[in-house]
Amino acid sequence: MHDSYTELILPFGTSSNLLEQYTNASGGIRTGKLMEHLDSLAGSIGYKHMLPPGVQTLGRIQERGFYIVTASVDRLDMLSPLNPARDLRLSGQVIYTGRSSMEVAVKMESTGMGQPDETVLIGRFSMVCRSAITGGARPVNPLIISSPEERALYALGEQMKHRRQSVAMKSLSRVPPSSSEAAELHSLYLRHGEGPEADVGLDHVWMGDTFLEKCMLMFPQERNVHQKIFGGYLMRLAYELGFTNAAMFTRGHVKFLSLDGISFARPVPIGSILRLRSQILHTSSSPQYPIIVHVGVKANVVDVQTGYEQTTNDFRFTWCQEVGSASPNLRQVVPKTYKEAMLWLEGKRALELGAEIRGLRTK
Repeated sequence: MHDSYTELILPFGTSSNLLEQYTNASGGIRTGKLMEHLDSLAGSIGYKHMLPPGVQTLGRIQERGFYIVTASVDRLDMLSPLNPARDLRLSGQVIYTGRSSMEVAVKMESTGMGQPDETVLIGRFSMVCRSAITGGARPVNPLIISSPEERALYALGEQMKHRRQSVAMKSLSRVPPSSSEAAELHSLYLRHGEGPEADVGLDHVWMGDTFLEKCMLMFPQERNVHQKIFGGYLMRLAYELGFTNAAMFTRGHVKFLSLDGISFARPVPIGSILRLRSQILHTSSSPQYPIIVHVGVKANVVDVQTGYEQTTNDFRFTWCQEVGSASPNLRQVVPKTYKEAMLWLEGKRALELGAEIRGLRTK
């Protein structure tokens, strides 16, 4: 298992030129650009697991006979703030393998300045191996477990895979909401909807009024080894659009909490027109974060001649505002249609899972 371990050092604390390339408007680090690196790192780890020992370059995909793509990103959870004065280590390894899939665990750590290393982000990527000839599933190398620590990681990866399958079976696109979720939706309707008890004075926004989108032409400079648009680049575009929407909705600066999931339905061709559409899906609050916003971003490839659109990616993010810096009032997002109600419930589920993960971290 440890043979697939790979790391990348970003020396922000010692290279002002590098830091300048990653600095955002608030003086912090551009998280979207770090997501590009994490996706690239996960892909490199997958290839390292599949290639023979000592191989330093991938070469031509046709000669290798296989290629690796990102099937999904399960989660990326921010645990501590990024410190621009310290170096950043990005690392990861394969922790579980199926027949043609690999679970890759990644993390980011702040290092240097004479202080102990601090884990600032953890996450999981699901990678799949495909035949370069047929495009079908190709078996991956099995893992060799050589220590109790690796056995624990393998069990974690297996657990995460089974949990992902369980969540998929309970998806609102497959089964109806639970009775408690239906009751909460009805309560929301009575408070903010068009019912006789609706409070028209409460500050709320219809979900359909929270759209923010942009269209972009996909250039070859952003291609990957498969001659398609690099998935990490799409992650950055979606993150930055989602951040903008969250900031506009909350009327203030927001802090990244988590990437709650990404699905990769199909590749984005070079030269295509990509429409990115973001929407506020759920709003909440907690004692630590008085404003929490869950945002969905959908990426569609547009056929210029017919106008037909195909969804390539579905991104989910969560941002927040902290005590002392939050906007005066949290505006509630309210669904108006059944489809929007299901998106609202999906956002609620994602926020509950994120709160559970952060709670386990602080125990």
